[in-house]
Amino acid sequence: MDTRAECRLDIMSLDFPHITIPHSIIFSKALNHIKQYPSLGTIVRRLDFSHFSSVGLGRTQQMNVEIQNLTWRTLLECLNLLPNLKELLLQEHVEDDVNGDVTRKILSDIPTLRAVDFCGCSSPTFSSGFVGAVTQDPNFPAQLRTLRRVSLHECTSLPDEAFQALLPRLINLTHLDVAHTQITNKTLFMIPQSAQITHLSLSRCTRLTGPEVVEFLTTHPAVTDTLVYLNLMSDASRHRILEEEDVETLLPHLTPTLRSLNLGGARITSAQMPMLLKLSKHVEELGLNSANITIDDINSFFRPFPLSNEHQMDVEWVRPALRYLDLTKNPHLTQATLLNPKSCLLVTPQSYPLHVIELTERIITPLRQRSPRNGWVVRDLGRRGWYVREPPTNPNEMKMMPRDDGRRSWKMGARWWGMRKIPVCVGDVGGIYGHYMFKK
Repeated sequence: MDTRAECRLDIMSLDFPHITIPHSIIFSKALNHIKQYPSLGTIVRRLDFSHFSSVGLGRTQQMNVEIQNLTWRTLLECLNLLPNLKELLLQEHVEDDVNGDVTRKILSDIPTLRAVDFCGCSSPTFSSGFVGAVTQDPNFPAQLRTLRRVSLHECTSLPDEAFQALLPRLINLTHLDVAHTQITNKTLFMIPQSAQITHLSLSRCTRLTGPEVVEFLTTHPAVTDTLVYLNLMSDASRHRILEEEDVETLLPHLTPTLRSLNLGGARITSAQMPMLLKLSKHVEELGLNSANITIDDINSFFRPFPLSNEHQMDVEWVRPALRYLDLTKNPHLTQATLLNPKSCLLVTPQSYPLHVIELTERIITPLRQRSPRNGWVVRDLGRRGWYVREPPTNPNEMKMMPRDDGRRSWKMGARWWGMRKIPVCVGDVGGIYGHYMFKK
């Protein structure tokens, strides 16, 4: 086979119309191939850098800079050759190539773009370029009609003025991830009322305060009736978003469309259990990191209330929808309690369909040494650890507890439970996005 044919076969393995770029050499080959065959650029719908590594193939980062395979100029050149691009997935390893010119192209000059992810981008080059593109460009469109899904997850250095300039233009927004950013209360309310947000992450936003966040979530038309995924997790040792009175106000107003709710770090006690029990009938993921709820409170998710009068006889108990429960830093849960079926229902058949329990390392570590005879095994990634129900093998148990592979349309391709980063397009989870979703 001649060299030209080999090159073409190698490039076509990039799987148009979705191009995944794991390193700069592949990017250079893809760009050259599209320049040689411009019609290929018209069929590309997704350009994916989520697996990209700036250092690879035995080269240092400085050598990659000198080779110049991927720079802001070549990235801009590539984007100019993709007139029908719908999804652009970027991340911190390309942040210094996403300057003002590239950002301006992305936000102002790709009319077909529906989704963009800037996960982890926080370098001075990126931040100053982003601010300039959205605040200083006189040609920046007043409305970004096609852009629906935006992730600025962990773009920690972006100032609030960038969000103030961008968010009001997203009139058809459905997915917004601003976890660990400088967004403020005032800016939240600048989201257009025409938006219909289904996925929202305000996790670890230290400039947000509880009463204002609750007001936004309970009154703003963009979120009151549409939310499916809501992440309000905070590190209570640094900044707690929701105090107990905020939780009391918020929970009764949450929409029945909700399937994933992370309240990690909020001040939650037994007093909020009746509202949490009601939510558990339709919420499949519930994050209660640091919640001060007792073992009896936890058990109440999985058993009917004792009947207090004859009129309750007609009320049929409904099992919870819970598949995932985050109980890290629970002050009452220990390994001994967890494994005692007389005191705790978590790892008994009665807790079905619960599939995953996220636990503190002090509980996970000794569980690793145990035989999985009780039908539960430890799984861990990065800083996180889970106790996971194994699929039953007994035919009778299989009828009572059918297998659940974790697929849900609202996860957009992810199958594991407890994701902490919002995906902006449907696909398998991998690369650095997998790190932010499930390891961190």
